[in-house]
Amino acid sequence: MDRRKMKFLAGSLLIVACIAWLGFSGFDESLAYYKTVDELKLMKDDAYDKRLRVAGNIVAGSIERLPGSVKFKLEQKGDIVPVTYIGKDLLPDTFKDGAQAMAEGHLARSGEFEASKIQAKCASKYEAKYKVPPQEGARN
Repeated sequence: MDRRKMKFLAGSLLIVACIAWLGFSGFDESLAYYKTVDELKLMKDDAYDKRLRVAGNIVAGSIERLPGSVKFKLEQKGDIVPVTYIGKDLLPDTFKDGAQAMAEGHLARSGEFEASKIQAKCASKYEAKYKVPPQEGARN
């Protein structure tokens, strides 16, 4: 092989290696483990170094809106975790006492969950009140 081909091959291998490294490192950083509040408590020290999504019910009366952040508590099966949300997105309309919520972020050494994203839903709001009877002539 002449020198030109060797340089081209070496450059190509370097570019492929860089792209592979960026892909694998980006994948690891975007990975978030889904846990419930009681599972988070069971993780103990293992929870500190991971990006997590924690789901539970918002404790009634725990929502505290502060300038630049919102503090609240998530509860499930008697376990409670305090959450501080510091994010740019507005909280959903369904974010209220008793609603189911999911916080994405990490657990601080203080025991408080620091969230960068919040999702909330009110399960009772979306339940059907009655069954719709089938229409005449409709196929089943």
